[in-house]
Amino acid sequence: MESLMAIIDYYFKDSSGDLNIFGKISKIILILAIVKLVSYLTNRLIDRILKSRSELNFFANNKRASTIGSILKNIFKYTLYFIGIIMILDVFNINTTSIIATAGIGGLAIGFGAQSLVKDVITGFFILIEDQYAVGDFVIINSYQGTVEEMGLRVTKLRDFSGDLHIIPNGIIQVVTNKTRGAMRALVRVLVTYDEDIDRVMKILEKVIMEVKATNEEILEGPNILGITDLGESYVTITIVARTKPMSQWSVEREIRKKVKEAFQRENIKVPYRKIVIGGSYNA
Repeated sequence: MESLMAIIDYYFKDSSGDLNIFGKISKIILILAIVKLVSYLTNRLIDRILKSRSELNFFANNKRASTIGSILKNIFKYTLYFIGIIMILDVFNINTTSIIATAGIGGLAIGFGAQSLVKDVITGFFILIEDQYAVGDFVIINSYQGTVEEMGLRVTKLRDFSGDLHIIPNGIIQVVTNKTRGAMRALVRVLVTYDEDIDRVMKILEKVIMEVKATNEEILEGPNILGITDLGESYVTITIVARTKPMSQWSVEREIRKKVKEAFQRENIKVPYRKIVIGGSYNA
């Protein structure tokens, strides 16, 4: 042990007992190696924790787990790098206390000027943690609706049906309506004239919904005929409802309407339409 210390003193220290250039370089290399090792071990630990949470269904999807893992890794990485830089500066006898104080003052000034950015990041973090929505979900955020194309700590990107991309800062998100969590409702209103035999119409609709139910795998429950739900001036409204898989309610509604139209044409069931009476007014 004494011989090792003697070798270190001879090669890595000067006559005054301070580190020489070789000693300083060796210490810097050792600091960087330790930072790298700690960073690697921290990343492994984060991956293991997130994997265990995913197996327990803590995360609804791998996308959210990966995003949170990346955020945590970056936080620890930059913290370790900052500590390593301070230690390296200390090797060259640079007063790090004043640097830390200056960084604190600068950070405070930046904080006042970037409050909205900080709010966006904090809100985005809680959106990810609470799993309010994920990529691929159809949501309504404030006055915008569409499919979540990308989500991050600062912004959420929605693609609406017209193709427009809405980039929404997370800090202004107040109310989120997620239309892809759980079973969705498909609703179809069928209009027939008062001249038709309602019992006959009901039997035709029963055959239609049985056919749709037997061929469409997106339907979870129903379709069911609720009966007559409205009496208009010249028509009777019959409502059909079904429970479907997320994002399938619209396709199910379209199929039901198509089948109803085809059945009504075969059975000569009349639907109301706008008529023009000469010398009179428009009637529905």
